[in-house]
Amino acid sequence: MQKAPVTSAIRFLKERKAKFEVFQYEYKPKGGAKQTADELGVELHKVVKTLVMEGEGIQPFLVLMHGDREVSTKELARILGVKAVFPSDSKTATNWTGYLFGGTSPFGTRRAMRVFIEKSILELDKIYINGGKQGLILEIVPDVLLNFLDYELVNIAIENRK
Repeated sequence: MQKAPVTSAIRFLKERKAKFEVFQYEYKPKGGAKQTADELGVELHKVVKTLVMEGEGIQPFLVLMHGDREVSTKELARILGVKAVFPSDSKTATNWTGYLFGGTSPFGTRRAMRVFIEKSILELDKIYINGGKQGLILEIVPDVLLNFLDYELVNIAIENRK
């Protein structure tokens, strides 16, 4: 296995002495959380997607969601007090996070961003989350999210409709 690249996310976690393990695989466009789960041989529910979203009149923000769930945009909009929330386009997402689509990490983003964490993620013993590069995954305990992110816990998961 080749040496893992040092991304902003990895630098961020190392500076804070967070514990994490690095996994790499060959990224496939549109592979998503399912590819991560398959490549690492872990449950899709333990793979956490980092989604860049926005709403009318509010700056882009991050949502951390289980790989086998979708975000209830209706419920999230209600929480935020806006008419609607929607995924950011790739250009906006990259400008705010500094990461390419498929490689977005909640750690070490270019700009400070609000982070909404699906509450049930905290019930897991460990999670697999992007490390700031396509095909670069970090295994961490959920407490790392709580210790190093400016977050709000939410209950906005819905079953995948696919």
